[in-house]
Amino acid sequence: MRMKGEKGISLIETIVAVALLGVIGASFLGGLATTSTARVTADERASAKILAETITENVKKQVYATTYDFTIPDEYEGYTATIDAVKERNNNIQKVTITIHHRDNDVLSLESYKVNR
Repeated sequence: MRMKGEKGISLIETIVAVALLGVIGASFLGGLATTSTARVTADERASAKILAETITENVKKQVYATTYDFTIPDEYEGYTATIDAVKERNNNIQKVTITIHHRDNDVLSLESYKVNR
């Protein structure tokens, strides 16, 4: 028995409210996934930068040559690096490009110069 002035929630209103909550929830979860992916990419690039800088310092300490040896530390598992040394200006300067790869994707390239002294 309904009393005068008493109102209830209809089925249509309930369905609209649940649908609205679903859309908001899906948007929130999509945002979390995007944030997570961005964080992983930023961490990957930061690690690659540190590794490239370490290799660059190692190369600068070595004798001037056409190829350079390097070792990737164990904490950089899954990372690989390539070094390209191109002679410039009377063969006394090399442009050294270090490219860091992670899971077969190029992550970072770092260029530096080495002088034959």
